[in-house]
Amino acid sequence: MPLQELELSIDDLTVPSQLQPLLAEASRRVADFSQKRPDPRSGFVPCGFETVARALQLIQVQQLATGRSFCEWGSGFGVVASVAALMGFDAMGIEIDEQLIEQARQLADDFSVPVDFFQGSFVPPGGEYVAERANGDFFWLESDSDDTYEELGLGPDDFDLIFAYPWPEEETVIDVLFEKFAAHGALLLTYSQFDSVRLRRKISSRSMVDG
Repeated sequence: MPLQELELSIDDLTVPSQLQPLLAEASRRVADFSQKRPDPRSGFVPCGFETVARALQLIQVQQLATGRSFCEWGSGFGVVASVAALMGFDAMGIEIDEQLIEQARQLADDFSVPVDFFQGSFVPPGGEYVAERANGDFFWLESDSDDTYEELGLGPDDFDLIFAYPWPEEETVIDVLFEKFAAHGALLLTYSQFDSVRLRRKISSRSMVDG
């Protein structure tokens, strides 16, 4: 199932004012957390929250998603999932690091955000061989723990929009996992280290030819 590139013109958008307190506090907490735990091997690098928030705003305004179900793969502090929830998505995040899960839940609780976070790997059963392709020691791609999706009661194909911030060596893994396990018509939103976002839709080969 190929991924169809969708244009995202977000430069002229501004982040809704109601999101500003959450984003400001999240940035403060992330900076404090990173200072106390500066280990680069932790794998935690925050994305540009405002950039992703503008992308989510555009997706919502243009009704690009086929539904409201949202999942953040590797949710960290859960900021993106929280923003999605405040924009009307049924949002959740999956994160393997217990400390980050605690931070995400605390942030969401403090701002009364209706979002759920689950500890574990976002790599679904059957995706182990894909995760092994990553050229690096990415412990968050481990998939030999308990099945997170069983705890969710959902599978990757139940989400209309999935967000991820992959490391460069991890990008192909995210793409292949999404192509293999996401639902037809689902959206994949990714963030890059250059403060840019990319949006793609899973479509069939026939749809790409006909479109």
